[in-house]
Amino acid sequence: MPAPGALAAKVRTLAPSMTRSMQRVAEAVAGDPAGSAALTVTGLAERTGTSEATVVRTARLLGYPGYRDLRLALAALAAEQAAGRAPAVTADIAVDDPLPAVVAKLAQEEAQCLADTAAALDTAQLEAAVAALAGARRIDVYGIGASHLVGQDLVQKLLRIGLIAHAPADPHLAVTNAVQLRAGDVAVAITHSGRTTDVIEPLRVAFEHGATTLAITGRPEGEIAQYADHVLTTSSARESELRPAAMSSRTSQLLVVDCLFIGVAQRTYETAAPALSASYEALAHRHAPRSQR
Repeated sequence: MPAPGALAAKVRTLAPSMTRSMQRVAEAVAGDPAGSAALTVTGLAERTGTSEATVVRTARLLGYPGYRDLRLALAALAAEQAAGRAPAVTADIAVDDPLPAVVAKLAQEEAQCLADTAAALDTAQLEAAVAALAGARRIDVYGIGASHLVGQDLVQKLLRIGLIAHAPADPHLAVTNAVQLRAGDVAVAITHSGRTTDVIEPLRVAFEHGATTLAITGRPEGEIAQYADHVLTTSSARESELRPAAMSSRTSQLLVVDCLFIGVAQRTYETAAPALSASYEALAHRHAPRSQR
């Protein structure tokens, strides 16, 4: 079962894939954990205009065996919030917000995204992904738009510790690269929606050719998961007119990328450390003052 502090993150991650009635239940428990914890299953069903069966199904989808377990988690979460240990939901940025308010809201949203992602991250899946990357002959990373930028970040990190990695920007090239992958290779797909065709297609090809496949996604139930040996779930803040989902999803994706990189560097330290030092030395003269060149 999710820890109480991870409940809100779980709701934000799974809500888009729920039915509308289940969303009402999920939003109610995340928005008012104390009030919801005080209700019986019948009371919560009445408050949300749903049925007892919907409340129970929602609890199970969130990772709890039944409503009783969810209710206990809500009570614990309410206690954490009362003690000031759980962050509140931040308001959306308005078109007339002064810049100091924008800075404060964005900082709080980013912190929430990172906390949500860390709370929901399956460390067993992360360990398996790190092991696969550390022993890979070759690594391909697929992503489109903002996710491609995250993929480039991962590739740059892996190259600096001596691993062979690529992040093709062209979707056709991604597929033709994937055809060349075999057992011992790793393919990484990055897509917040879990349904980006230009990311799913090369991952599917890599999967069918025997490569170990990894998906970094905000929708673990999405189509991308069908072709992923390991799934790492990310979170994002609510999308608004002034702040597209790509901005906040990229924050959580970068956290997962950093976790992967550090894990791989730890496992391959004897070769990674000298490779990293060599890459620093190779670029040192480019950062020196002009008078010292």
